[in-house]
Amino acid sequence: MATQVLADDICFGEGPRWHDDRFYFSDMHDHKVKTVTETGEVSSVVEVENRPSGLGWLPNGDLLIVSMLDRRILRFDGSVLSEHADLSKYAPFECNDMVVDASGRAFVGHFGFDLNGGASFNHASLIAVETNGTSRIVADHLSFPNGSVITPDGGTLVVAETFAGRLTAFDIVAQGELENRRLWAKLPDGTAPDGICLDAEGAIWVASPPTNECLRLAEGGEILERVQVDQGAYACMIGGVDAPVLFILTSPSSSPQECRTLRGARAETIPVSATGAGYP
Repeated sequence: MATQVLADDICFGEGPRWHDDRFYFSDMHDHKVKTVTETGEVSSVVEVENRPSGLGWLPNGDLLIVSMLDRRILRFDGSVLSEHADLSKYAPFECNDMVVDASGRAFVGHFGFDLNGGASFNHASLIAVETNGTSRIVADHLSFPNGSVITPDGGTLVVAETFAGRLTAFDIVAQGELENRRLWAKLPDGTAPDGICLDAEGAIWVASPPTNECLRLAEGGEILERVQVDQGAYACMIGGVDAPVLFILTSPSSSPQECRTLRGARAETIPVSATGAGYP
């Protein structure tokens, strides 16, 4: 079955989320967080000057937004955008994806090096941000930490290491510390895990930009399903009001200048069998 285009004329979609029966995403290079109805109507939620990326919600309903270029977490209460945390002392270059747990604790990744400037690769870390904005590094030596999920019981975090082609799991223990680092799945050669989401059967959907697809993986790496698209698949999320739907954010490019010029990114959908689970 082919995907259906839900919305287009997007610069570059990231951080897809399903929240309160609405689909949210960050249009990174249009500098806005947006929502899309299931009939394809796009609207802007808030503008973020320094490129929005990962999204999540505090227990009181405030929206947390990764502000990439200035390496901050912003907090939007529906009318006012304010600083929640400054991560610049932990992230030498751009911050990117984030997962927020049931208590409001956020886990945030970053590039680790000047990717867009052509710098040599450097490992990065995962940063925990408490509800009061205090932050600390909870995992390091990660190969470009990207999309992350937390299991429904709050006990396991899985992060995509894009440049290592793998999903890495941790136990979440007291005060949000991460322990028992282990391989959750190794992806096939040529793929690169970007955004990920978890389903109710314990499988993880993985967006792979270089192979223009989303893969559904079991723990250990068995490929359960594949969904092909005609341009890079950068992130995915399960949602849907009446039946489970996989939302896929695709784009012909990740170059900031090309994304702004082309506006060729899309939100695409396809029905799936299992509902979303855990966080985000």
